[in-house]
Amino acid sequence: MDEPDRLAQAQREHWQNTYAAHPGMYGDQPSIPALHAVEILRTVGAKDVLELGAGHGRDSLHFARQGFGVLATDFSAVGLQQLRDRADAAGLRGPRTAVIDVRDHLPLADKSVDAVYAHMLLCMALSTQEIVALVDEIRRVLRPGGAFLYTVRHTGDAHYGSGIAHGDDIFEHGGFAVHFFSRRLVDELAKGWKVLEVKEFEEGELPRRLWNVVLLRP
Repeated sequence: MDEPDRLAQAQREHWQNTYAAHPGMYGDQPSIPALHAVEILRTVGAKDVLELGAGHGRDSLHFARQGFGVLATDFSAVGLQQLRDRADAAGLRGPRTAVIDVRDHLPLADKSVDAVYAHMLLCMALSTQEIVALVDEIRRVLRPGGAFLYTVRHTGDAHYGSGIAHGDDIFEHGGFAVHFFSRRLVDELAKGWKVLEVKEFEEGELPRRLWNVVLLRP
């Protein structure tokens, strides 16, 4: 097993253990990007949303409450079980869930979803090559005019360049590996898309510094 595969396996185990030890670790309220995403989704006429890296589902549940059909995915079965438990407790019919590792092909048909949402999923322990392949997969499953909304920590973040270095702008803090995005990488990924917005924002106590990106499939 090479280093990227070892890191990927370690991260899967770390997230499984973290969700098990800290159920609902991000709370019940939707993230700021999810609140903004609802406005974008309604503007582009989206009816269904694929969330990548849904975790225990605070954002997926918000989308479902707002009337969107939701497929919530994550590589942590523990997190998705917590999502389903929360949906049941709230009396929500959905969202649907599926255990997916985004390093693999997305198990969805071409042009089959209105929108893809990923809050900090792309800046997990993914190589640049894996990120490029994932964005190609997202483009494949989106319908023409569909929206891709994502957030990632960027190279202006306080954690960038510190902690355990894994190469390719990936640094690990407290067991969590993060791929920090330069503006150049954001622009490279946007080639062939219609760019609706690229904005900086802050989140959390550090604070984390992130890009909020909205792309439309032509």
